[in-house]
Amino acid sequence: MNKLLVALGLAATVALVGCNKDKAPETGASTGEHLENAAEQAGHDVANATENAANATATAVDNAASATENAAHDAANATAHAADATVDAAKDATAATAGAVEKGAADVKEAAKN
Repeated sequence: MNKLLVALGLAATVALVGCNKDKAPETGASTGEHLENAAEQAGHDVANATENAANATATAVDNAASATENAAHDAANATAHAADATVDAAKDATAATAGAVEKGAADVKEAAKN
């Protein structure tokens, strides 16, 4: 967009400078040729800006897709670790419960002897 504005500013400057009909421009080109060249350059600048914007958009989409994929992998790994931790906690709780039951049975047996 900035290139387009620069090209249009250049075209306006050339048009203002080239309005002197008594003297040919220094390059030997007519004002119309200068304007035509400026318009052609502006067209190229717009095409380049459009291509750059398309490339930047494609890169942003690729980066977003990669970030989404990484986040999904991270979530899957976290879920797997949470499941492992849950299994370990269940084993520990089962062992603690079994130990408490055995101790309770031992205490009852001891109390029965006395």
